[in-house]
Amino acid sequence: MTRLVVRTVEVPDPGNLLELLPADAPTAWLRRGEGIVGWGVAARLRTHGAGRFKDAVDWWHQIAADAEVRDDLGVPGSGLVCLGSFAFADEPGDSVLVVPQVVVGRRGDRTWLTVIGDGEAAPVPTLVRQDAPRAPTGVTFADGNLSGTAWESVVAGAVARINAGELEKVVLARDLIATTDETLDVRWPLRQLGRDYEMCWTFHVDGLFGATPELLVRRERGLVTSRVLAGTIRRTGDDERDLALAATLARSSKDLEEHEYAVRSVADALAPHCTSMNVPESPFVLHLPNVMHLATDVAGVVPDTDSSTVLELAAALHPSAAVGGTPTAVAVTLISEIEGMDRGRYAGPVGWMDASGDGEFGIALRSAEYDGNQVRLFAGCGIVAESDPESELAEAGAKFVPVRDALGAQ
Repeated sequence: MTRLVVRTVEVPDPGNLLELLPADAPTAWLRRGEGIVGWGVAARLRTHGAGRFKDAVDWWHQIAADAEVRDDLGVPGSGLVCLGSFAFADEPGDSVLVVPQVVVGRRGDRTWLTVIGDGEAAPVPTLVRQDAPRAPTGVTFADGNLSGTAWESVVAGAVARINAGELEKVVLARDLIATTDETLDVRWPLRQLGRDYEMCWTFHVDGLFGATPELLVRRERGLVTSRVLAGTIRRTGDDERDLALAATLARSSKDLEEHEYAVRSVADALAPHCTSMNVPESPFVLHLPNVMHLATDVAGVVPDTDSSTVLELAAALHPSAAVGGTPTAVAVTLISEIEGMDRGRYAGPVGWMDASGDGEFGIALRSAEYDGNQVRLFAGCGIVAESDPESELAEAGAKFVPVRDALGAQ
């Protein structure tokens, strides 16, 4: 087992953290300019299968127990941290935890630099703003595993099975393939997403990047929070029209039903770990540049007797009704039967964790995986009894917009 030596120091504010990232194994988890970025690899675990979360937790406990840490700040994200992303399904799919060699973080008015070495103290680097990465060129898009028409047929089949009483909701996703002239420099779309979707969590871990609006779980000093999104309507760009659409969304029985399933699944999964919980009775409307969502923030208190890490809480929550369906086991089985693709790490937990087990994990939505010059974008929709296949295809198209736009030469 690798023995890591970790040193955290406070540093002057270096500006936009994404602009510090070099090309060497960049990692990121940021929202509204706060969070962490990193680069290099001090340690890494790859795992898969039904035991992927337990494998990762066990590995992290050992890494943290063996590490020599000097951290005078003691703020969330300082000291020893890892970033990870996990496969949606038990099989197939690989999952990964990465400990960067260098981490830069910001929280409020405090900024810090952490260096992590393998068995010896690493030198503290000078933070340098990197040159702008090259924009992708020659970007073309094509259907992924299913055409739009074929996917509409899958949705129609799912609606029929819901109406037959087999389940209440299933989340179906589709993919889109982008091809560029040269190998993608992921720092380009990260900068665009961080700028255009600052209310979301912009992330990159091991080839998976995006800007998710959905926080699966945050654990911080005994407090647990989760932001649940389900129920979506596209924005038009006309403020007055969008306000009317937001009111329509807030009254939509179809969307409120879908949202209720998602909130219930999160509350039920967190309840065994919490002594008290706050579950609002009604959702609010979250306004994003491309869509609006029904949203509910669930909060709870974890007692000292529960030592669950944020990753273990994420595992307990995954998959929620927001990305699987209701009942979850039936919905996930149906997804594997009819969706027609391997989700990989799309819709799985993605985020970070510190040595104490605190941290944040979101759901890898509005995301893509890349390999060389090929980028695979994902979008999913919650299907219930009243779902219309054509409308769901349009909703999926709206959810591709963040990454599609981020790949453009802006």
